[in-house]
Amino acid sequence: MKSIKILISFFVILIIWIYSYAQIELNSYLKIENITTETDIDKDWINDIDDILQWARNEVKNKTNYKSAYYSWGYPPKNEWVCTDVVWRALKNAWIDLKTLMDNDIKNNISKYKRVEWKPDPNIDFRRVPNLDTFLQRKANSLTIELISWNIENLKEWQAWDIVTFDKPKNHTAIISDKRNKLWVPYIIHNSAPTPREDDWLIYWNENISKIIGHYRWKY
Repeated sequence: MKSIKILISFFVILIIWIYSYAQIELNSYLKIENITTETDIDKDWINDIDDILQWARNEVKNKTNYKSAYYSWGYPPKNEWVCTDVVWRALKNAWIDLKTLMDNDIKNNISKYKRVEWKPDPNIDFRRVPNLDTFLQRKANSLTIELISWNIENLKEWQAWDIVTFDKPKNHTAIISDKRNKLWVPYIIHNSAPTPREDDWLIYWNENISKIIGHYRWKY
Protein backbone atom coordinates (compact mmCIF):
# COMPACT_ATOMS: atom_id res chain seq x y z
CA MET A 1 0.00 0.00 0.00
CA LYS A 2 2.81 2.39 0.89
CA SER A 3 4.60 1.71 -2.39
CA ILE A 4 1.38 2.41 -4.32
CA LYS A 5 0.99 5.79 -2.59
CA ILE A 6 4.58 6.65 -3.42
CA LEU A 7 4.02 5.67 -7.03
CA ILE A 8 0.85 7.73 -7.27
CA SER A 9 2.62 10.73 -5.73
CA PHE A 10 5.44 10.33 -8.23
CA PHE A 11 3.05 10.33 -11.19
CA VAL A 12 1.16 13.36 -9.85
CA ILE A 13 4.42 15.30 -9.51
CA LEU A 14 5.49 14.15 -12.97
CA ILE A 15 2.20 15.29 -14.53
CA ILE A 16 2.42 18.69 -12.81
CA TRP A 17 6.01 19.11 -14.02
CA ILE A 18 5.13 18.13 -17.60
CA TYR A 19 2.17 20.52 -17.61
CA SER A 20 4.25 23.40 -16.24
CA TYR A 21 7.05 22.74 -18.72
CA ALA A 22 4.59 22.54 -21.62
CA GLN A 23 2.99 25.83 -20.56
CA ILE A 24 6.35 27.57 -20.42
CA GLU A 25 7.37 26.20 -23.82
CA LEU A 26 4.02 27.19 -25.32
CA ASN A 27 4.34 30.68 -23.92
CA SER A 28 7.77 31.06 -25.48
CA TYR A 29 6.17 30.66 -28.91
CA LEU A 30 3.13 32.83 -28.31
CA LYS A 31 3.60 36.57 -28.28
CA ILE A 32 1.63 39.54 -27.03
CA GLU A 33 1.63 42.28 -29.62
CA ASN A 34 3.06 45.52 -28.31
CA ILE A 35 0.95 48.62 -28.77
CA THR A 36 2.52 51.52 -30.58
CA THR A 37 1.74 55.11 -31.43
CA GLU A 38 2.09 57.22 -34.52
CA THR A 39 2.72 60.35 -32.48
CA ASP A 40 6.17 61.91 -32.76
CA ILE A 41 6.04 65.09 -30.70
CA ASP A 42 9.72 65.94 -31.13
CA LYS A 43 9.65 65.21 -34.90
CA ASP A 44 12.73 62.97 -34.83
CA TRP A 45 11.15 60.19 -36.94
CA ILE A 46 10.95 57.92 -33.90
CA ASN A 47 7.52 57.38 -32.36
CA ASP A 48 7.13 58.58 -28.77
CA ILE A 49 6.98 55.14 -27.15
CA ASP A 50 10.23 54.06 -28.81
CA ASP A 51 11.76 57.43 -27.93
CA ILE A 52 10.96 56.90 -24.27
CA LEU A 53 12.16 53.30 -24.12
CA GLN A 54 15.33 54.14 -26.01
CA TRP A 55 16.19 56.91 -23.59
CA ALA A 56 15.44 54.78 -20.51
CA ARG A 57 17.68 51.97 -21.79
CA ASN A 58 20.48 54.42 -22.44
CA GLU A 59 20.36 55.43 -18.78
CA VAL A 60 20.54 51.76 -17.80
CA LYS A 61 23.72 51.47 -19.89
CA ASN A 62 25.09 54.69 -18.40
CA LYS A 63 24.55 53.34 -14.85
CA THR A 64 23.38 56.70 -13.50
CA ASN A 65 23.92 56.87 -9.73
CA TYR A 66 20.98 56.55 -7.35
CA LYS A 67 20.94 59.51 -5.01
CA SER A 68 17.97 60.86 -3.09
CA ALA A 69 18.51 64.55 -2.39
CA TYR A 70 16.84 67.95 -2.51
CA TYR A 71 17.98 70.40 -5.17
CA SER A 72 17.05 74.06 -4.90
CA TRP A 73 16.93 74.33 -8.68
CA GLY A 74 14.52 71.38 -8.96
CA TYR A 75 16.18 69.03 -11.39
CA PRO A 76 18.93 66.71 -10.13
CA PRO A 77 22.32 66.58 -11.89
CA LYS A 78 22.43 64.39 -15.01
CA ASN A 79 24.53 61.75 -13.25
CA GLU A 80 22.10 61.35 -10.33
CA TRP A 81 18.51 60.20 -10.08
CA VAL A 82 15.84 58.35 -8.11
CA CYS A 83 12.91 56.26 -9.36
CA THR A 84 10.66 59.21 -10.26
CA ASP A 85 13.41 60.72 -12.38
CA VAL A 86 13.08 57.74 -14.71
CA VAL A 87 9.56 58.90 -15.55
CA TRP A 88 9.99 62.64 -16.10
CA ARG A 89 13.29 62.21 -17.94
CA ALA A 90 11.81 59.59 -20.24
CA LEU A 91 8.82 61.81 -21.02
CA LYS A 92 11.11 64.75 -21.57
CA ASN A 93 12.81 62.79 -24.35
CA ALA A 94 9.45 62.87 -26.13
CA TRP A 95 9.11 66.59 -25.39
CA ILE A 96 6.57 66.13 -22.60
CA ASP A 97 7.36 68.48 -19.70
CA LEU A 98 6.06 66.48 -16.74
CA LYS A 99 7.46 68.88 -14.13
CA THR A 100 5.59 71.87 -15.50
CA LEU A 101 2.39 69.86 -15.94
CA MET A 102 2.56 68.59 -12.35
CA ASP A 103 3.51 71.97 -10.87
CA ASN A 104 0.53 73.61 -12.57
CA ASP A 105 -1.90 70.90 -11.48
CA ILE A 106 -0.65 71.01 -7.90
CA LYS A 107 -0.97 74.79 -7.84
CA ASN A 108 -4.54 74.70 -9.13
CA ASN A 109 -5.69 71.59 -7.24
CA ILE A 110 -3.57 71.53 -4.11
CA SER A 111 -6.23 69.78 -2.00
CA LYS A 112 -5.89 66.69 -4.22
CA TYR A 113 -2.21 66.27 -3.36
CA LYS A 114 -1.90 65.00 0.21
CA ARG A 115 1.88 64.59 -0.03
CA VAL A 116 2.24 68.34 -0.69
CA GLU A 117 0.63 69.10 2.69
CA TRP A 118 -0.66 72.50 1.50
CA LYS A 119 2.91 73.73 0.96
CA PRO A 120 3.79 73.27 -2.72
CA ASP A 121 7.49 73.11 -3.53
CA PRO A 122 8.27 72.91 -7.28
CA ASN A 123 11.82 71.86 -6.45
CA ILE A 124 10.74 68.46 -5.14
CA ASP A 125 6.98 67.85 -5.62
CA PHE A 126 7.35 66.31 -9.08
CA ARG A 127 9.95 63.82 -7.76
CA ARG A 128 7.72 62.26 -5.10
CA VAL A 129 5.87 59.03 -5.92
CA PRO A 130 2.58 59.91 -4.12
CA ASN A 131 2.38 63.17 -6.09
CA LEU A 132 3.16 61.40 -9.35
CA ASP A 133 0.48 58.81 -8.61
CA THR A 134 -2.12 61.51 -7.87
CA PHE A 135 -1.25 63.37 -11.06
CA LEU A 136 -1.49 60.23 -13.19
CA GLN A 137 -4.83 59.31 -11.61
CA ARG A 138 -6.11 62.68 -12.74
CA LYS A 139 -4.47 63.06 -16.15
CA ALA A 140 -3.59 59.62 -17.56
CA ASN A 141 -5.61 56.54 -18.44
CA SER A 142 -5.95 54.28 -15.39
CA LEU A 143 -5.54 50.58 -16.14
CA THR A 144 -5.75 47.28 -14.26
CA ILE A 145 -3.45 46.70 -11.30
CA GLU A 146 -4.19 42.97 -11.39
CA LEU A 147 -1.23 40.92 -12.53
CA ILE A 148 -1.75 37.27 -13.51
CA SER A 149 1.09 35.09 -14.79
CA TRP A 150 0.30 33.04 -17.94
CA ASN A 151 -2.97 34.94 -18.46
CA ILE A 152 -2.62 36.47 -21.90
CA GLU A 153 -5.84 38.52 -21.63
CA ASN A 154 -4.62 40.13 -18.43
CA LEU A 155 -1.01 40.61 -19.46
CA LYS A 156 -1.74 42.17 -22.82
CA GLU A 157 -3.11 45.10 -20.80
CA TRP A 158 0.44 45.68 -19.52
CA GLN A 159 2.23 47.48 -22.34
CA ALA A 160 5.50 49.23 -23.06
CA TRP A 161 5.76 52.72 -21.60
CA ASP A 162 2.91 52.19 -19.17
CA ILE A 163 3.81 53.65 -15.79
CA VAL A 164 3.36 51.65 -12.60
CA THR A 165 3.41 52.98 -9.03
CA PHE A 166 3.91 51.06 -5.80
CA ASP A 167 2.61 51.79 -2.30
CA LYS A 168 4.41 51.94 1.03
CA PRO A 169 6.55 50.69 2.70
CA LYS A 170 8.77 51.56 -0.27
CA ASN A 171 7.07 54.03 -2.59
CA HIS A 172 8.37 53.30 -6.04
CA THR A 173 7.63 53.82 -9.72
CA ALA A 174 8.75 52.16 -12.93
CA ILE A 175 8.27 52.13 -16.69
CA ILE A 176 6.89 48.95 -18.24
CA SER A 177 9.29 47.47 -20.79
CA ASP A 178 8.43 45.89 -24.16
CA LYS A 179 10.46 42.86 -23.08
CA ARG A 180 8.60 39.95 -21.44
CA ASN A 181 9.53 36.74 -19.63
CA LYS A 182 8.28 33.29 -20.67
CA LEU A 183 5.10 33.80 -18.64
CA TRP A 184 4.32 36.97 -20.68
CA VAL A 185 4.94 39.20 -17.65
CA PRO A 186 6.73 42.38 -18.78
CA TYR A 187 10.04 43.59 -17.43
CA ILE A 188 10.30 47.01 -15.81
CA ILE A 189 12.81 49.82 -16.26
CA HIS A 190 13.43 51.49 -12.91
CA ASN A 191 15.93 52.66 -10.34
CA SER A 192 15.87 51.28 -6.83
CA ALA A 193 19.63 51.67 -6.20
CA PRO A 194 22.44 51.55 -6.86
CA THR A 195 21.82 52.18 -10.59
CA PRO A 196 18.89 51.92 -13.04
CA ARG A 197 18.14 48.57 -14.61
CA GLU A 198 15.71 46.65 -16.80
CA ASP A 199 14.69 43.47 -15.05
CA ASP A 200 12.00 40.87 -14.39
CA TRP A 201 10.89 42.38 -11.07
CA LEU A 202 7.28 43.43 -11.64
CA ILE A 203 5.70 40.47 -9.85
CA TYR A 204 8.51 40.19 -7.30
CA TRP A 205 8.18 43.83 -6.27
CA ASN A 206 4.39 43.56 -6.03
CA GLU A 207 4.45 40.38 -3.93
CA ASN A 208 7.51 40.94 -1.76
CA ILE A 209 8.25 44.66 -1.41
CA SER A 210 5.31 46.99 -2.08
CA LYS A 211 1.92 46.45 -3.67
CA ILE A 212 1.04 48.01 -7.00
CA ILE A 213 -1.36 50.93 -6.45
CA GLY A 214 -1.40 52.44 -9.94
CA HIS A 215 -1.01 51.44 -13.58
CA TYR A 216 -1.30 54.24 -16.10
CA ARG A 217 -0.96 54.98 -19.81
CA TRP A 218 -0.12 58.45 -21.05
CA LYS A 219 -2.87 60.10 -23.11
CA TYR A 220 -1.28 60.70 -26.49
